[in-house]
Amino acid sequence: MEKWKKPSLELGILLESALKSFDCQKKTMFGAPVFTVNHNMFAGIHGDNIFVRLSEADRKKIATLSALPFEPMPGHVMKEYMVLSESLYRDPKAPQEWLKRAYDYVATLAPKEPKRRAAKKIKS
Repeated sequence: MEKWKKPSLELGILLESALKSFDCQKKTMFGAPVFTVNHNMFAGIHGDNIFVRLSEADRKKIATLSALPFEPMPGHVMKEYMVLSESLYRDPKAPQEWLKRAYDYVATLAPKEPKRRAAKKIKS
């Protein structure tokens, strides 16, 4: 089994900076930053990867640019999510384009109800 990898601080800063002008919310999931619109996740960091949620047409297009389906655990591919290749997120313009496409796509989805956290039980 693959060892869990801490999220890249550098990529977290890069992603947060790229999303400054977006009307979105930042959350932390498994210690990594993720970004949502209407409580639907559209981008985030996992280990050394930036992932985005895209429409089917955009997934086909980005796959031609060496992006891969997002598989946070071996055998568990997340539907609609793609990992940006390093060549894409290091390009001065490409990350902004794909983040905008992800944001625009997810903004069309029905808003999710935020999950309520269960109250922690106090051990006696």
